[in-house]
Amino acid sequence: MAGVDRDPDRPVIGDRPVIGADQRLALNRMGSFDWDLESGSFELDDAGLAVFDLRPGEYDGRAASLVSRVPPEEGLWIEAVVDAAVRGGRTSYGSYFQVTRRTGHRQWTHTRGHILRDEHGRPYRVVGIVRNATAEFTEFSAAGPAETARPGLTTVVQTTTEALSSAITVDDVAAVLTGAGGLERFGADGLALGLVEGGALRLIAMAGESMEVLDDLRLHRLDGSLPLADAVLRQQPRFVTSLRDLVADRFPRLRPYIRGLGANAAAFLPLVAQARCIGCLALFYRSRTHFPAVDREAFLALAGIAAQSLQRAILFDQEREFATGLQAAMLPRDLPEFPGAEIAVRYHAAWSGRAVGGDWYDVISLPRGRVGIVVGDVQGHDTHAAAVMGQLRIALRAFAGEGHTPATVLARASRFLAELDTERFATCVYAQLDPETGAILAVRAGHLGPLLRHTDGRTGWPHLRGGLPLGAATAFGFEEFPETRLDLVPGETLVLCTDGLVEEPGRDIAEGMALLAEAVRSGPGRAGALADHLSERLWERWGTGDDVALLVLRRRPDPGTGRAPRMHQYIHQADPEGLVETRAALRRALTDWGMPELADDVELVAGELLVNVLLHTEGGAVLTLEVLPEPAPRVRLWVKDRSSAWPRRRDPGESATSGRGLLMVEAVAARWGVEPRGDGKAVWCEFERAPEPGPTD
Repeated sequence: MAGVDRDPDRPVIGDRPVIGADQRLALNRMGSFDWDLESGSFELDDAGLAVFDLRPGEYDGRAASLVSRVPPEEGLWIEAVVDAAVRGGRTSYGSYFQVTRRTGHRQWTHTRGHILRDEHGRPYRVVGIVRNATAEFTEFSAAGPAETARPGLTTVVQTTTEALSSAITVDDVAAVLTGAGGLERFGADGLALGLVEGGALRLIAMAGESMEVLDDLRLHRLDGSLPLADAVLRQQPRFVTSLRDLVADRFPRLRPYIRGLGANAAAFLPLVAQARCIGCLALFYRSRTHFPAVDREAFLALAGIAAQSLQRAILFDQEREFATGLQAAMLPRDLPEFPGAEIAVRYHAAWSGRAVGGDWYDVISLPRGRVGIVVGDVQGHDTHAAAVMGQLRIALRAFAGEGHTPATVLARASRFLAELDTERFATCVYAQLDPETGAILAVRAGHLGPLLRHTDGRTGWPHLRGGLPLGAATAFGFEEFPETRLDLVPGETLVLCTDGLVEEPGRDIAEGMALLAEAVRSGPGRAGALADHLSERLWERWGTGDDVALLVLRRRPDPGTGRAPRMHQYIHQADPEGLVETRAALRRALTDWGMPELADDVELVAGELLVNVLLHTEGGAVLTLEVLPEPAPRVRLWVKDRSSAWPRRRDPGESATSGRGLLMVEAVAARWGVEPRGDGKAVWCEFERAPEPGPTD
C-alpha cells in the first residue's frame, strides 16, 4: 500500500506482506488504559500490554517505561497530539503511531483517549483504548486517506527529529528549520520563526521567496495585532485557508504585507515547551485550500519537536553566554606596554561545549623594567576549570610581581593549586624578559615549550627542561622547575600557546607542531598580525574543538638609521646551521650598506669569535654588526656571551692546533676589546675601509 513503510526482511505475497505468528496473536487485540495525570501512573490491562508486546513483569505502571517499545519520534508525535487536545479544551483525541515489537518489527497501533476534567476545566485523568492497527494497513480495510498518509508523515517527523538532535544553539535550530529541506518538511512555500523576548516577538529566521516583505515585523510587540503574536498569547494554533479574510476580520495590521507574500493559506503554530510559549512558527502556502486533520497533527508534532529543541538551545546559549563572560572576566583586558617589545594575545573558545575552559594567558610588569609572560591550561573544560584558572592566574601574577625567580614563581603556584579544594592540575610556561637586553629566563611545568622565530625567518623550539604540572609537582614532592636562559635579539619573535593550537584528534602532536612552525615562518612580522595569522591557519583548521590561549612577543627591530645601520643575530649553541646563516647575513648586510670589501675580514673574525663561544661556553652568542659614521665611517662587530672568562692571547707553538684566534683578530681588525655585560661579556672589533687612493702625479 502506498505510503506504508515495509520491513525489507518480511516476505510479500502480491501486495500483502506475510504476517508472522507473533503478529497474528496480537492482531485485532484491543486493550484499555487509565492515565492519572496528577500522579503520572499509566495502568494497562493485559490486552493493552499485549498490544505493546510487554509481559506483566516488564512494565512498572509508568508511561515513561513504554519508551522501550515506542520509538522517540513516535513518542514526540503522541505527546504533541495529546498536548494539543488537552490545551485545546477537547474531550477526546485519537492518533496512529508505531510500536517496535521485541522481534524488531514495527507495528502500527491506534489509540483513542477520553479526557476527564474537573469543574474548572482542568484535566486530571485520561481513559482510553489502544489496539493493534496492522490489519488496517496490510489488508486495505477501512483506512481512509488521512490514516494512509500517516506513515509518510512519521518519516517526516523522524527526519526532523534526527536533524534537530545535533542542533546545539538557537542558530543551529534555525538553520535546520530554514536551511536545505526545511520548507520541504512542511510542504510550505514560506516559513518564519519567532522567539519571545520580554514583551516582544523577534523573527530570528525566515525562508522562502517574498519573505523579505516581513522585514519590518522582525521585532513587534506581543499585543495580539498580528497572528504570530496572537498564537503566542493564546497558545493555540491557527490554520487559515484565506489570509485576505483573516486580515479583514481579525488582523488589519497585516494587510500591507499580504500582496507581497503571495500566499493564500497559513499555519501559525505556537512553540510550547514545559507549559510556556517560547515562540511561534508561521508556515505560508501559495495554493493550499485545506488542512486535513492528519496534516494538523503532523504540524503540531513538528512544532513540539522544534519547541523542545529551541528550549534546549536557549538554555545552552544562556549558559554559553555566562561561561564566555566568566572566561573573559578572568583574563586580563588591557596589557601593559613595554618599550622595545610588541605583545599580542588571543583567546579562542571551543565552538563545541560551553565555550569555557582553563586556558589562560597573562602579561605582568616586573621590577627593573622586565616583563613576565605566561600561558597555561587548567585541566578540564567546565566552569570549575575556569574558576580554578582565575584563582591560579591571580596567584601566579602576585608571586611574579614580588620579583621572585621563575623557578620560585612556579613552585609557589604549584603549592597554591595543591592547597585549593580541587583535584585539578595545570600546565604552563612562564618567562621573564628584559626588553632592553633581550635576556630571557624561562621555566616550564608540563607544558608545550615556546617557539622562536629568528630574524632570518628560521624557526626553532629551544630546549626547556620541564618540571611536573602545577599541583601534581607538590603532590609528588618534586617542586623543581629548571630555568633556561635564552636571548631574544631585536626582530626575533617568541610564540607561546596551549595545545589546542597544535593538536587535532587522531593526529600526532608532532605534526601540529611542525605546522605551527611553518605558519610562524611564513607569517607576517608584527605581533598582532602574526597572532591573527596563526588563529586563521591553525585554530580553525583543527575544527575549533578545543580552547586556545596564544601569546606572541616580538622584540622590535633595531635597524639603526640610514646613516648608521645595524643588524642583530642570535646563534644558538645547538644550531649548527646558525653559523652558516650568520656569515651569509653579514655579507648581505655589508653589501647593502655599500661596504662589500669588508665582508671577507668581518666573516673571518666573526667565525673565530662565534666558534670560540660555542666551544668554550655553555650558551649561545648574540652578534651585532653596526656602522659607526663618526669621525670616519667604520664597522663594529660585537659578539656577546654569558661567560665571565675573558679571552687571553696566547703564543702557540709551531705544532699547536689552537690558540691562534686572537692573533688572527689582531691581524685583521683595526682594533678590538672586551667589555663586561651583565652576567657575561662582549668582545668587539672594528674594521676600517681602506683610504681611497689620492691623485697620481
